[in-house]
Amino acid sequence: MTQNIGNADRIVRLAMGIGFFAFLLLVPAPIRWLGILGFIPLLTAYAGSCPMYNVLGIDTRRTAARRG
Repeated sequence: MTQNIGNADRIVRLAMGIGFFAFLLLVPAPIRWLGILGFIPLLTAYAGSCPMYNVLGIDTRRTAARRG
């Protein structure tokens, strides 16, 4: 997979992932399943690639990083 996520995008994804993951620990059982969704932004931030960005042709990296 080619990387298509820039640093700012990674930080936002990490924050969202941690926020959703906190649902597993902090909220009552009926909506606790939302915490599992936190793994998606965490995994894409770690990998540096988002499959949906590939489909849509989006690349949030800086121009110099795109060339290399």
